[in-house]
Amino acid sequence: MARLTEAEIDERLPRLRGWQRAGQEIRKDYRHADFKAAMAFVNRVAELANAADHHPDILIRYDHVVLTLSSHDSGGLTERDFKLAAAIDA
Repeated sequence: MARLTEAEIDERLPRLRGWQRAGQEIRKDYRHADFKAAMAFVNRVAELANAADHHPDILIRYDHVVLTLSSHDSGGLTERDFKLAAAIDA
């Protein structure tokens, strides 16, 4: 999949709630009530990621989950990253 241009990234990013750009990635922090809730969220993300065949980097710290999306095979951000981010927050 083709990398998005800077203008395309700038157009799409404001449509996502709470996602921030970090170089060639987009990232969002999620807080949950406890570890069990954080893991339930991660499992839901895993299902969405498998369905999209696009998998985020996931950092879990007890009740805090950080998701990072980038299309490594394309060397940056693609439409897949923004679609998965939107699906996660739907």
